[in-house]
Amino acid sequence: MSRGGEMVYIPDDSDFSSFRAQCESQEGWHCCYNKAGITVWSQGQEESCTVQKIKTRLCCKDVPAETLYDVLHDTPYRKKWDSNMLETHDIGRLTANADVGYYSWKCPSPLKNRDFVTLRSWLPLDDDYIIINYSVKHPKYPPRKDFVRAVSLQTGYLIKANGAGGCVLYYLTQVDPRDTRWGEGLVPSVPTQAMKKLYKAGLKYPEWKRQHDPGYKPWVYPEQSTLPSLSLAELSLQHAASLEHIDEAELPEEEQLSASDHEA
Repeated sequence: MSRGGEMVYIPDDSDFSSFRAQCESQEGWHCCYNKAGITVWSQGQEESCTVQKIKTRLCCKDVPAETLYDVLHDTPYRKKWDSNMLETHDIGRLTANADVGYYSWKCPSPLKNRDFVTLRSWLPLDDDYIIINYSVKHPKYPPRKDFVRAVSLQTGYLIKANGAGGCVLYYLTQVDPRDTRWGEGLVPSVPTQAMKKLYKAGLKYPEWKRQHDPGYKPWVYPEQSTLPSLSLAELSLQHAASLEHIDEAELPEEEQLSASDHEA
């Protein structure tokens, strides 16, 4: 999402429209899973399996679009349903609909755990919602020795209301995880399991939210935000080429065991 340049920017209407078009288009996508209301496509394997695009669609007959939108924004609730997450927090606010955040998650052994720093932006469109992000550098959040810093080239969600109290959720991601073996056995199982967890989280969210500060939704009411203000000048684009290459196939056995223990 760098528009061919080196400047960090806040996505505009054209970026959201482009993302929506990619989610809804079938052209150029290879379907690799279609079962029980979940469909997974991939794109770009012939170029490099490490940076291929993955797209997933989930039909939620009994979860409204606005509920899933809240689920994806509500950081305290994510700690309840995202079992792969190790740590997440919002770093700062850029505008009423853009912020910068940190996220780390468990990877299957022998891969080391990954983390991201991303610029996230969101846009409600009538009854539909779009959330997109891409990787940036923040001076206070450099790569850590206990994680591999992965790079999101473009990741996001399109949530479309279906008019009957349900919705259709698209998840599209193009990530450089910085390991040539990434994708071996992980597609479509990883996105499929993630979507199932998200669906269950949507079913349980209304009751949870009633008991946990129900009126607090800074993604809907930006005046509620308590995040410190950030300037784009504090950020720069995160490129995979600038990060140290780690060949996890060559990691000492004790490091692989350590990464596995961390996942337990």
